[in-house]
Amino acid sequence: MPEAVLDPEDAKLVTLARGTRARTSASAGAAVRDDTGRTYAAAAVALPSLNLTALQAAVAIAVASGALAIEAAAVVADRPAADADSLAALRELAGPSIPVHLVRTDGSLQETVST
Repeated sequence: MPEAVLDPEDAKLVTLARGTRARTSASAGAAVRDDTGRTYAAAAVALPSLNLTALQAAVAIAVASGALAIEAAAVVADRPAADADSLAALRELAGPSIPVHLVRTDGSLQETVST
């Protein structure tokens, strides 16, 4: 079966998420694109008083920057996943059917799920 190829704009999200994860040595990185084309990237946050998945952190940065809608997302990790709480946070700005690309750290697409 051939390797899935992402849309160039979604591939940029993967690049941002991979770079954020690598730069911070976090367990996961994520990036989202809003409806105006702006992108927001974040790493997982694990503090004694605050725990956010990378996807939750990326959504929070988008909201704090004034984004009103999100049209795509990517998560990069050794074992990428999008848990129910992360998808719920994304769904509040994205609606029920945007793509969330789950990507391994080597850049290969594991799967794409929808919110």
